[in-house]
Amino acid sequence: MTVRKGKKLTISIQEHMAIDVCPGPIRPIRQISAYFPRLSPTAEPISPNPAFPLALSPGVGASGGTSRSLLSPLQAGARGGGGTLSAASSIETSVDICSSDSDDSTALGTLEFELRYERATSSLHCTIIRAKGLKPMDFNGLADPYVKLHLLPGACKANKLKTKTIRNSLNPVWNETLTYIGITEEDMHRKTLRLSVCDEDKLTHNEFIGESRVALRRVKPDQTKRFYTCLEHPPPVRDTYTHNLLEERGRLLLSLQFLAPPAEGETEGRRGGLYVGVLRCAHLAAMDVNGFSDPYVKIYLKPDVKKKSKHKTAVIKKTLNPEFNEEFFYEISLSELVHKTLEVTVWDYDLGRSNDFIGGVCLSCHVQGDALRHWMDCLRNKGQRVERWHILTNELPQTACHD
Repeated sequence: MTVRKGKKLTISIQEHMAIDVCPGPIRPIRQISAYFPRLSPTAEPISPNPAFPLALSPGVGASGGTSRSLLSPLQAGARGGGGTLSAASSIETSVDICSSDSDDSTALGTLEFELRYERATSSLHCTIIRAKGLKPMDFNGLADPYVKLHLLPGACKANKLKTKTIRNSLNPVWNETLTYIGITEEDMHRKTLRLSVCDEDKLTHNEFIGESRVALRRVKPDQTKRFYTCLEHPPPVRDTYTHNLLEERGRLLLSLQFLAPPAEGETEGRRGGLYVGVLRCAHLAAMDVNGFSDPYVKIYLKPDVKKKSKHKTAVIKKTLNPEFNEEFFYEISLSELVHKTLEVTVWDYDLGRSNDFIGGVCLSCHVQGDALRHWMDCLRNKGQRVERWHILTNELPQTACHD
């Protein structure tokens, strides 16, 4: 507010700021993207002048007088020495660039690989072909890249696969195939493959460069699919998910066969009951300091009132992919077997101390997923041997016990 004191004119600080900062009517603030539009390679070049050049508003006298000159943007469609871009066209071109797979569309680099799922062998083959334009990680402006694979959810050391390291390169070529064994069709529908590119450092810890994630449901059985993806930063981890997920500890291949008791007068043939074959394991979790385990398998048929249902395989030393090929027999009728639960657990043998629990699986009429399907196939198809891979998890019902 202006206050007169005698002949001297005094201006308040509010009026002083209003005059200096707001010389004209308030205009909408432009977005920063309007001044720095992202253009497609085929777009016409524009003038370096701002999108809305400033000009004197009409009606201002040349002599100035007591009126102040107002600055205002030109009207839409006016040219100030060059073409202007609308906000809509700016957004459209940025989407085209982000959606392309060009080498310069990411600062982390690109990764080329192939995936093939073989249904007959339950195996997933991942061929890492090459990477381009990786981010430099070392002082020499290069990197020592390698690729590691994880299956999500349930990523852990048990399902990690890793390529060789290419020294001093930002455009490495691997042409290396990594294979997951025991991948079921259920895994192909619900799991995601994470491919992480890292820089190896011998003196310090390895550094993360970028990653790419592919939903396995995009891969059709017995068909090779090639991917060319841009590496990205990992998404934030949500604790609500990590607490509810079980940790996967490997895969187990089981065979089940139920034979009806032989008819009266028949002496040849196998006895009637349940035959459980423990064939092999794959991608087991390493429990020893040498990076391996000494695995063996225990099976129970519960409830086990007489404590006579326990069977054990032999111990296979220093391996994460043991082959057992052992078979065990339970003399039981079909009506009794319906109410039983087959508990299969894998352990790491340690001399002189308690053995470490690696993982296990339960098969019965009261479970879900592959375990339920395997159990029901065995009960329905009497006399047939049914094989299926199972995921070993780090938690089991309270029935799991130590020796």
